Amino acid sequence: MDKEYLIKEKPLRALIVFALPMIIGNLFQQFYTMADSVVVGRYVSENALAAVGASYALTNVFICVAIGGGVGASVITSRYFGARDYSHMKKSIYTALISFLAVSVILAVAGLIFGRRLMKLLNTPENILDMTTLYLNIYFIGLPFLFMYNVLSAMFNALGRSRIPLVLLIFSSILNILLDVYMVRNLGLGIRGVAVATLIAQGISALISFIVFIKVIAQYKCKKTELFDASELKHMAGIALPSILQQSTVSIGMLLVQSVVNGFGTEMLAGYSAAMRIESICVVPMAAMGNAVSSFTAQNIGAKRFERVKQGYHISFGIVAFFAVIICAALELFNKGIISMFLDAKSTELSINTGIGFLKFMGWFYAIIGFKMITDGLLRGAGDMKMFTVANLANLSLRVIMAVTLAPRFGIEFIWYAVPLGWSANFIISYTQYKTGKWRRLHE
Repeated sequence: MDKEYLIKEKPLRALIVFALPMIIGNLFQQFYTMADSVVVGRYVSENALAAVGASYALTNVFICVAIGGGVGASVITSRYFGARDYSHMKKSIYTALISFLAVSVILAVAGLIFGRRLMKLLNTPENILDMTTLYLNIYFIGLPFLFMYNVLSAMFNALGRSRIPLVLLIFSSILNILLDVYMVRNLGLGIRGVAVATLIAQGISALISFIVFIKVIAQYKCKKTELFDASELKHMAGIALPSILQQSTVSIGMLLVQSVVNGFGTEMLAGYSAAMRIESICVVPMAAMGNAVSSFTAQNIGAKRFERVKQGYHISFGIVAFFAVIICAALELFNKGIISMFLDAKSTELSINTGIGFLKFMGWFYAIIGFKMITDGLLRGAGDMKMFTVANLANLSLRVIMAVTLAPRFGIEFIWYAVPLGWSANFIISYTQYKTGKWRRLHE
C-alpha cells in the first residue's frame, strides 16, 4: 500500500488499515501485563495478584507517560511527513528519542527511590507491601526500554508503518508469557519471576525496534540534519505534554482511586485488580482509534485537506460504536468466566463478586470513551490543546471526587459509577470545542 495512504485512500479504509494493527498490537501489549496477573493469580496466591494489582495503577501512569509522549511527538512527525519535509521530520524524531530517553532515566531513578513510600501513601495493605515494592523495583529498572519501545512505535505509526510495531509486540508478548510461566511455575520465583520476565521481553523488543526503525528512516533521503533541536523540543512539548495528560488521565485517576480501593482490603483489591486488567483490554480499540484519528488529522492538515479530516472523524463514530457493542455483549454474557481466569478455586467469593460487579456495570459505557478518544484525537492531531486539556482534567476530577467522597460511605461500587460520568464530561467539552472549528483555523 502507498506509504501516504492516510492522505490518499478513502477515510474508512485508511483508518481501518491504520488502526487494526495498532488494536492487535495494543491487545498484545495488554497481554504483556495481564499475563503477570494471570500467572501470579493462578500459580502463586490471591495476595500476589493483589500486589501486582496494587502496583498496576502506578506502573500504568508510566506507561501512559511513554505512550502519550510518543503520540504527542508523533503529531509533529506526521505533519512533516504529510508535507514531505523529511529533513525536519528526522530532526523531530531524533529530538524526541533523546528527550524521552533522558526522561525515562530520571523517572526510573525517582521510582526506585520513592516507589515504596508512594505505595504506603496509597494505603497499600501491609501484608502485600513487600511484594508490591519488589515488583515495582524491577519494573523501574526496565523503564528506559518501555519508553524506547513506545516512542518508536508512535514514530512508526506517524510514518504509516503500524504493522511493524504489531509484529514486534506479538513476538515480545509471546516471549513474556512463556518466560512468566517458566520463571513462576518451573523456577518458583513468584512475583520476582513475572517482573524479570517482563523486563527481559521489553528490553529485547526495544532493541529490535530501534534497529528496524533506523533502517526505515534511512529510506527518506534528505540533507544531513541535527540530532537535537531545542526549538523542535519546545514545539513538540506543546502537544506532547497535553497528550501525556490525556493518556494519563485514566491512569492518574486509577492511582488516586487506588488508595480508596486499598482501604477495602486485599479481597476486594484482588477482584478489582482482575477487573481493571479486563478494562485495560476493553479500551484498546477505543484508544487505537483515537491515535489513528490523531495521525490521520495531522497528516491531512499537513497536506491541507481539512474536509477529509471531518470525513474521517465522522466515520470513526461508527467504528467505535461497532467495537462497543461487541465489548458490551462479551462482558454481559461471560463476566464470570473472564474473572475466573485471574482467580483460582481458592479465591474468596467477595473477590469474584467485586470483579463481576465492575464488568457488568462498565460493559454498557465503552461507546462513550470511544467518542471521547476520537474527539480528543482530532484536537490533538490539529494541535488544538487548550480545551483538550480542560476536558481531560474535568474527566479526572469528576472520577476522583466521586470515588473519594462516595465510595467510603456507600460502597466500592461508586468507584466505577464515577467512570462514565467522567468520560461523558470529557466528550461534551471536547466535542463542543471541535464544533467551534478552531482546530481548522489554526492551520488555514
